Amino acid sequence: MAHDHSHAGHKHHAQIDPDAGDARVAWAIAVNMFLTLAQVVGGIFSGSLALIADALHNFSDAISLIIAFFARKIARRPADPRMSFGYGRAEVVAALVNYTTLIVLAVYLMYEGVMRFFQPEPVDGWLVVWIAVLALVVDLMTALLTYSMAKTSMNIRAAFLHNVADALGSVAVIVAGAAVILFDWTWVDPAVTILIAAYILWHVQGEIGQAIRVLMLGAPADLDPEQVARAIEATEGIREVHHVHLWSMQENEPALTAHLVVEDWAWPRVEELRGLVKQGLQDRFGIAHQTLEVEIASRSCSQNMRFGHAVEQSGEE
Repeated sequence: MAHDHSHAGHKHHAQIDPDAGDARVAWAIAVNMFLTLAQVVGGIFSGSLALIADALHNFSDAISLIIAFFARKIARRPADPRMSFGYGRAEVVAALVNYTTLIVLAVYLMYEGVMRFFQPEPVDGWLVVWIAVLALVVDLMTALLTYSMAKTSMNIRAAFLHNVADALGSVAVIVAGAAVILFDWTWVDPAVTILIAAYILWHVQGEIGQAIRVLMLGAPADLDPEQVARAIEATEGIREVHHVHLWSMQENEPALTAHLVVEDWAWPRVEELRGLVKQGLQDRFGIAHQTLEVEIASRSCSQNMRFGHAVEQSGEE
């Protein structure tokens, strides 16, 4: 049985020069580190839990950007014998790490917010407002630095979401500070803290699934495996397709392996048929990385699961 490996070339989604992108991320890290320090000091002197919550979130932004920065570097390494698929998934791993830290952070902020309801403390509203305004400016700067890259990179998108949540958190902290100044409502501070945490969790649940899907070798969300299989079988001369594996090599890079069962009468044209299937998968579904094994119908393998492969059960004697 013959094998064919189609490497029609990786799709280059990033529209920003890698070095220029690295510089943007480095600047974003620097301004977030500066902001974290300012917010921690301001939070301690003002007595604002919401400001310290925002500072912790900003610190997580900086950490997420550092992780994203090094993941980008690692992902550009060429494939080697021990990492034959390359290092591209480093960015997906980084995204999962960042989303996980966001969940931990949000749960911690909720706990602190609830505790502050029972043990309220005085808050310096003006100091809170001024530092929150500074935070909002920095958050918007960071978001602008990473916005265009976030469209095509799960890794950068995770870091970008940190900043979007942070910008909204800064707006909420400004509201909390204003409530203290105008009405002496110190309860608004922990309430805002809990809202920031809830918003973080809401954002993460919408994004973390994609990272897990890639790492678990799941089919890309935008491709229907059955539709792909039927498209292959629509090729005249292909009786059926089985042992189909459809997954993502990394984000935005679908891959497929499959067994093509070729009709006996079409066997002399087997290479032509395989070429037609390859081109169809590339053109219609954007699947550039393919491994297609061909079998003649009269001698096709007996275990013909349509998707995946049979798992042998090993029992102890």
